[in-house]
Amino acid sequence: MTQRRWLRIIPVALIMYTISYVDRTNVSLALDPKISNMMRDLLMDDKMKGEAAGIFFFGYVLLQIPSGYLASHWSARKVISIFLVFWGLCAVGCGLSRTFREFEAMRFFLGVAESGVFPATTVLLANWFPRGERARANAYWNLCQPLAVAGSAPFTGWLLGAYGWQQMIIMEGILPFIWLPIWWFGVTDHPREARWISDEERNFLETTLKREVSGLEPPTPVPWWVRLSHPSVFVMLAIYFLHNCAAYGCMTFFTTGLKGRGFSPLQYGILFAIPYAVTAVIMIINSWHSDKTNERRGHVAAVYALSGLSLILSVLTRDHFWTSYALMCLAIPGPFAAMAPFWSIPSETLPRSFLGLIVGVVNAFGNLGGFVGPYLVGWLKDAYHSTAIPFNALGVGMLIAAGLAFLLPKAAVQIEPAMAPIAPAGPVTRAQRL
Repeated sequence: MTQRRWLRIIPVALIMYTISYVDRTNVSLALDPKISNMMRDLLMDDKMKGEAAGIFFFGYVLLQIPSGYLASHWSARKVISIFLVFWGLCAVGCGLSRTFREFEAMRFFLGVAESGVFPATTVLLANWFPRGERARANAYWNLCQPLAVAGSAPFTGWLLGAYGWQQMIIMEGILPFIWLPIWWFGVTDHPREARWISDEERNFLETTLKREVSGLEPPTPVPWWVRLSHPSVFVMLAIYFLHNCAAYGCMTFFTTGLKGRGFSPLQYGILFAIPYAVTAVIMIINSWHSDKTNERRGHVAAVYALSGLSLILSVLTRDHFWTSYALMCLAIPGPFAAMAPFWSIPSETLPRSFLGLIVGVVNAFGNLGGFVGPYLVGWLKDAYHSTAIPFNALGVGMLIAAGLAFLLPKAAVQIEPAMAPIAPAGPVTRAQRL
């Protein structure tokens, strides 16, 4: 029997978050002077380009923690609905900007408006998918990131050529308003609130999730600041910071290697999209194998290592365009393919009452890498007139993240297969808890 939550929750969440990534993809293309007048219109150099792309992530820090808390203790569905309205307004505002400072301010507020969506969606999925399914659920939802690029980049490139950067950003900025009613009526916070699933599936989910949550609760209350001060939280922060440095540093300056080769805006969009189509395939394979083996840390480390090595090799072979481009197609997937097993770890090692808080903290401060990566690449590119040094630095960062992945905690309880008989949960030792 088809489990309807896979067809109901995941697609609605996937498209909702894909819309937010369109706002990041279109700016990466609009800031390329070969296919857009944006940098000339706003009087920007490469350093300012990195700053404009990265300022989003300073705003992205602000509401992660309160949003994660509200999602855990109030309603993830309602939190995300509020943010859909505000990020649509800010996305349109980016297209209405007439100066660099106006655009930079709107990008900052766009980051604020999108900041609560990630922790709230992580909490929502933890309410719907047991551990044996969670890496796949996280992967299918996070497919929004490569799909937003692979799906929207060619269309965005065409809009840039046909209408210009301002009209393109405005047209793509209204997408959250279109999706809001579908989100509001399409999802619920818990299986017990849904009328569209069978009694068998509802009872299985409620029983299994309740057992998993109770198995993670400590025998005595633990203050939130003790949870936040645990070493594994700092390991996750460091990993996710390096992750975002590479993901957004590469995304913002990827088209630099395409310049001077006579590609049209549409061809730029297609070449920009191909690595992210490869990313979607690797994400699905990595998450499937992670769930099949009930292993997380090695699956995080493997794709980070692949990314780091491929990125460094792409720099070494930059005189051979198609070889370097093929290596970039292997370098870009790493941070994205790691997300499913990476974000499964806190939901498998934390009490539910702390999940939104910890995810909010890690996602908030880790996403500062989304500012540092583009800014660092832009600054070093201005200084050395090449992306070789900054891309090598990002590659080394990915290799460091691969090593740190083995310091992440293991699941506190055994992962149960989906829709299988529920075995009694064993005791959880203090060493297993985060």
